[in-house]
Amino acid sequence: MTQQRLMSKKKPSFPVSKKLEAFLEHYQRKIEIPIFYEDLLRFAGSIVVYDDEGNDTLWVRVYYSDSERKEIDLSLKRVYSILHSDGTDHIFQYLNIDAVDYCTFGNSKPFRIKVRNILNDNFTYFYVKKADASRIYGLELEHMLSPYNLNYLVCKDTLIEEHIAGIPGDIFIKNMLPHCTDSEKSQLAKEFVKFNERSMIQLLGDMRSYNYVIIPIHDFDHVVYRIRAIDFDQQCFEGKLNVYRPQFFKENLKMVELVSSKLLENSIEQYKVEERSIIAKRIISANKRIKELVNACKTDKISLPENVERLKMEIFNFTHDINFKKCKTMGEILNLTLDFVKRNYENVSMRQIIDKKINL
Repeated sequence: MTQQRLMSKKKPSFPVSKKLEAFLEHYQRKIEIPIFYEDLLRFAGSIVVYDDEGNDTLWVRVYYSDSERKEIDLSLKRVYSILHSDGTDHIFQYLNIDAVDYCTFGNSKPFRIKVRNILNDNFTYFYVKKADASRIYGLELEHMLSPYNLNYLVCKDTLIEEHIAGIPGDIFIKNMLPHCTDSEKSQLAKEFVKFNERSMIQLLGDMRSYNYVIIPIHDFDHVVYRIRAIDFDQQCFEGKLNVYRPQFFKENLKMVELVSSKLLENSIEQYKVEERSIIAKRIISANKRIKELVNACKTDKISLPENVERLKMEIFNFTHDINFKKCKTMGEILNLTLDFVKRNYENVSMRQIIDKKINL
């Protein structure tokens, strides 16, 4: 299946609703910031950013007029302090804004801010993007349902995201995967199965290899790999179920081949069950917060009517749960998807308790 058939050509940006705004304020995601996305668009010029091999990265480094640069630098330092510290200005003297990069590739057109500590040259990044409701739902669901916490802020039409460190999937697959040991390849295959299952349950789409990172973690005498999403633009938008399953993107073919060659069918099913179970436990653990988020999403417009109609029927055919046919919005589909995973886990747990009592 080609990428053009699988994905829509362009996803619109959806405004933040009042219910979503109230959720963000309640959980301290909404906060006042001194600079907005539109302010960074006032750059005076730019130069292309190349990687170490001389390839165009699709980012440009922007610069501002002298009259604006000082104010922009100060505002970006304050955003960094709000995102990573207590929001005060006492750390400003140790910070330098090394670069402001702009990407015209993709839907979000983000700015990437490089912040360096001048005392030790340690640096990190954060991103300034135009706020999009579906992206915010994706960030929050990833925060609650994945193994990873996410740090982000929203103010009016601007979204601030922390940088997620890791090796971009496409670079890892091209340059590092061929040199992995058999044991490491098996472990990567396992992680991809779990990542695939997690993306589908969360309805997080477009997990092509450049939209996730692979993180090597040294554990005693071996390396453990984790796969982590970094782009949440396609949350609950597309109407095709396969968009939410990374295995169907041609960019992930090497990972799919890895799964086929390294894992038996029983192992694949085992890892799927493990991931569904841990997500169900997270749904139960974060029950109140999940409900508040999903209630906002159920009445929100974050997709097109034809996408809603198609996705609910494809998930019905996949799960045979007739309730999906009644869904009117993407939020309702998401709610039923999470509830389906939770109910299945609880039913299995209940059967195990009953079987144990019978055996006793």
